[in-house]
Amino acid sequence: MNDATGMYIAETHTSAAVWQYRVEKMILEGRTRYQTYQICEVPRFGKSLFLDYNIQTSILDEYVFHECMSQPAMTLHPNPRNVVVCGGGEGATLREALKHNTVEKATMVDIDKELVDMVKQHMPEWHQGAFFDARTTLLHTDARQWLADKKGAGFDVVLSDLPNPHEDGPAQFLFTREYFQIAADAMSDEGVFAMQAGSANENYPECMVSCIETLESMDVFPHVAGYYGIVSTFFQPWGFVLASKRHDPLALTEEEIARRFAQRGVSNRYYTPRFHAAAFTLPEYLLEAKRHSGRVLTDAEPFAWTA
Repeated sequence: MNDATGMYIAETHTSAAVWQYRVEKMILEGRTRYQTYQICEVPRFGKSLFLDYNIQTSILDEYVFHECMSQPAMTLHPNPRNVVVCGGGEGATLREALKHNTVEKATMVDIDKELVDMVKQHMPEWHQGAFFDARTTLLHTDARQWLADKKGAGFDVVLSDLPNPHEDGPAQFLFTREYFQIAADAMSDEGVFAMQAGSANENYPECMVSCIETLESMDVFPHVAGYYGIVSTFFQPWGFVLASKRHDPLALTEEEIARRFAQRGVSNRYYTPRFHAAAFTLPEYLLEAKRHSGRVLTDAEPFAWTA
């Protein structure tokens, strides 16, 4: 059967492969000061968001990405009350953080107000009212500078859901040792930091393993662990890194996670007590990539995503 629009969105994965998404229906298309956006119906994936014609999320499995982005860090902290989300335009990372009834204040800092305003109206399946929660403060400014201005604020959890560090783009400086130090300085002594770190597949692991290497190089984070989620929308496993000032994510037992979920009213579909250890068990190819191509990322020598 032919598609209704005759339109495909082609996304370059590497120099060897381009992935195409068939657009069954274009729901909304527009441009903000920072990027274009497209909300489309894609067969099997359902309602999906593209930014600059690169897929960001689909209703099929957005919960996989956003639970991974938020839940391990939120669960690891023994009493997360004051939380910051850097980026996270769809509001779903914020949604996941707010599942924890310990949270008293959640600040989301996303530079693109026009995009967030669009999402509030047209993507309620993602934010599920999180933007309008009484605990939420929504700010539209540069996340790195905002965190730098909050040194000593004592945030319990910082969730860094920011764009990939594309070549010559400003996001490069959101994946560096200096940025991680800024986040650490704004966190409490029990602070937990988590970030999305790019592809966790064998073709393009360098960003993720370099983020692990960089966070491990910092004395302020004695506990650093990479983990990943299977994101069908991206056609690959997606990497995340957790860094903690005091608590070891690998020491969390299935029983303790289940206890914290029950106490806090949390119910997940992907990151569950049973699955915790699996998410943090990296395949050998990632460990090998870390040994061979992982490096400390700095403002002077950041990572450039060139695929």
